[in-house]
Amino acid sequence: MSDARAVDQVAETVRMLSVAPSPAFWVAVIAYTAASAALLFVLAGHQRFRALAIGLVAVAFVAHGVDIGWRGTQHVHPAQSVREAIGFLAFIITGGYLLASTRYRLTLGGVVVMPVSLVLLLAARLTPAGDGLEDLSSLGRIHISLATIGVGVFALASALSAIYLVEERALRKKQFDALAFKDKGAPLESLDKLAHRLIWVGFPIFTVALVLGAVWVSKLGESLDRLEYPLAGVTWVSYAILLVMRQVYGWRGRRAAKLTLTGFVAALAVLMIYLVRRMVA
Repeated sequence: MSDARAVDQVAETVRMLSVAPSPAFWVAVIAYTAASAALLFVLAGHQRFRALAIGLVAVAFVAHGVDIGWRGTQHVHPAQSVREAIGFLAFIITGGYLLASTRYRLTLGGVVVMPVSLVLLLAARLTPAGDGLEDLSSLGRIHISLATIGVGVFALASALSAIYLVEERALRKKQFDALAFKDKGAPLESLDKLAHRLIWVGFPIFTVALVLGAVWVSKLGESLDRLEYPLAGVTWVSYAILLVMRQVYGWRGRRAAKLTLTGFVAALAVLMIYLVRRMVA
């Protein structure tokens, strides 16, 4: 009797986790953790760990991608739910950081990005899946996919903006021995321009996702008075204002970086609300 109960408990755990984590998931977790530590060593002045750190980021990215592919073979796809989309978001963030690192030294950003990707991956894989979304149509899947890509691009722009603010503050206070300058990172102008280009890429994608989401919710007969909907609006308005003000009034630097972070915080809050709601469903 006890054996049967144990089997039932295991089955229930697997159901709540959607599918059991793959071996590649655990490789990614270890690689993300090791990459975070290695990047900290590089930031502390141990430049000999740079190649190792970037290599570990690459391992984490590949293992993460393999995990997503393996879940696809189990009929669990990135657009199936917000929970799965969060795992895909972490994959996009890591890939974007890895790509940007081929051109700029972004060690300070990596110290932030790697733990964030790790936490998002853990949340996507180890939190309860809740009840299935039986009414998730093709429209819903397209909405989730585009929203995830848009937020992923915004996340990369926000990481660059955060680096900009840290470096700009240290420069303004003439703290040339601060961590921001120990790694000889990207110039402030380059950070500002790259963040702006990323927002130009992410904004139309997020706009289409927002419109499709409104249509999808309308077809489901749900009201738009949930907290996540105005928060998504805050994200869109923040980046719309930023693009217009930069084009018309030449907004750059600190103001642009702070508005970029404001929009991303709102977008991240939307994802967390969806995730928590699914967990307690």
